[in-house]
Amino acid sequence: MSQNAKSHTENHMLPVFARADVAFERGEGVWLIATNGDRYLDFTSGVAVNALGHAHPHLVKALQEQAAKLWHVSNLFRIPEGEELANRLCEVSFADVAFFCNSGAEAMEACIKMARKFQAANGRPERYRLITFEGAFHGRTLATIAATGQQKYLEGFGPPVDGFDQVPLGDLDAVKKAIGPQTAGIVIEPLQGEGGVRAPEPAFFRALRQLCDDNKLVLIFDEVQTGMGRTGTLFAHERLGVTPDIMALAKALGGGFPMGACLATSAAAVGMTPGTHGSTFGGNLLAMAAGNATLDVMLQPKFFDKVQRSSLLLKQKLASIVDRYPDVVSEVRGEGLLIGIKAVVPAADLSNALRNEKLLTVGAGENVVRLLPPLIVNETEIEDAVSRLERVCVKLSKARGAA
Repeated sequence: MSQNAKSHTENHMLPVFARADVAFERGEGVWLIATNGDRYLDFTSGVAVNALGHAHPHLVKALQEQAAKLWHVSNLFRIPEGEELANRLCEVSFADVAFFCNSGAEAMEACIKMARKFQAANGRPERYRLITFEGAFHGRTLATIAATGQQKYLEGFGPPVDGFDQVPLGDLDAVKKAIGPQTAGIVIEPLQGEGGVRAPEPAFFRALRQLCDDNKLVLIFDEVQTGMGRTGTLFAHERLGVTPDIMALAKALGGGFPMGACLATSAAAVGMTPGTHGSTFGGNLLAMAAGNATLDVMLQPKFFDKVQRSSLLLKQKLASIVDRYPDVVSEVRGEGLLIGIKAVVPAADLSNALRNEKLLTVGAGENVVRLLPPLIVNETEIEDAVSRLERVCVKLSKARGAA
């Protein structure tokens, strides 16, 4: 073989992912079928993306019908399907306007820009800094890794983008001290996913809302992971009784199709005039078909009642596992179907052992394993997943006893 010839089996993917050695060819509801025919219970949902499971018939039909008509025309022209989705999202939320993009990081970039522009449009251009919280995860762009503030994401990418002041989660005094003449707003996840499935008390969020009102700051909720039903209501902030000025959505918004959104009040979006922001692909017709179809399903009567019942059942069964295997797992965290199990053993060992039992999970901070099943998961599937977890706990407990 010549030096320039390349093998078809050689992997030319940029090695930024530590991928498990398994590949899938199709899915059915909460199940994924691997290329070798093995069936896996999917309690990862593409990291909280496939909220309606795999191959949901309503989503498949909507995308197939749209794909046969138009994929993309750009935002140089009206997109009625996008106007419809924006209207529907605003109707069921605090928001007056919506901007569509392609990912959670882009949604957060729009939120950051909007917060700064709000201050400038109101005669306070010196206010550009945002207060963020330790343990947060806001994306992988240069601005959003600076907002995240974790060294492991910042390392090697030069000076962090200026404008972010990080404080401990839940520390109201630290927030008050961080507010200064350059502060534009506060950014927070209603429930940290990547950070270990943790959140302060609702009173903390109410205090943040009051601080923003008193100091002419904007309150931004990053609901990229928690939004679109993941915590048992359409948006996680609903259970807090606190309304943001700006909110980022993505992940489950398209039911698996890549899309994000920035929702805002008219007052918060006052500076976002023609030319101030944009996207080539954002809001394209395929994405809008997926977003509208996802909302069709989620807004059906009692959809979230079922999610909440599933959550209660899963948490009860997991609590029993914690009681019986305290040398393997120590705590159950979370809301809705964003559940974290704090591990005593290394979380990666637990997650790998679960994958060997054909149950897919995803890691998080603080040695936590996340369970993120599709929101359509039923009682039988939950019991099946917990049985697999128990088998793993038995093995790991025996291994620890023998060590």
